[in-house]
Amino acid sequence: MTRKREAYQSGHTPKFMVVVDETAECDRAIVFAARRAARTGHRLLMLAVIEPKVGDGQALFGVADVMRAEAHAEARAKLDAAADRTMTLVGVEPELVVREGKLSEAILTQIEEDPDVAILVLAAGTGKDGPGPLVSSLARTAGSYPIPVAIVPGQLSDEEIEALA
Repeated sequence: MTRKREAYQSGHTPKFMVVVDETAECDRAIVFAARRAARTGHRLLMLAVIEPKVGDGQALFGVADVMRAEAHAEARAKLDAAADRTMTLVGVEPELVVREGKLSEAILTQIEEDPDVAILVLAAGTGKDGPGPLVSSLARTAGSYPIPVAIVPGQLSDEEIEALA
């Protein structure tokens, strides 16, 4: 069952949520969401998702634990870099969250557990391979999301995003 959205209720502040990953277009989503958050007084939540990659034999001797710790450290470093970018750009300090699991499920879980998340912001890739792995993957399930999904064109400059956000 989908949890009731409370973002605009008394005592709550709406949040823009951005998924931070290693794609080139991720920065466009970060810039757009940060500028919108600054302009509207909303908060910004940045989510990094660690997808499990344990193969046969890796659970032995603590290898899986080491890999998991390394993945968490890498995810946290990406989030910290993205947070620094938003602080420098517009002075917005985001909430940083790391989740484990399948990407689409982790995103939906975060949305359902945080009733203040009001909009998911993604950016489309500009390459010949289509809109990018995140947008492609979520396009199949976005219709079941309890919030709007905004897709920022990946070719927009910071100045163009500022004019739109």
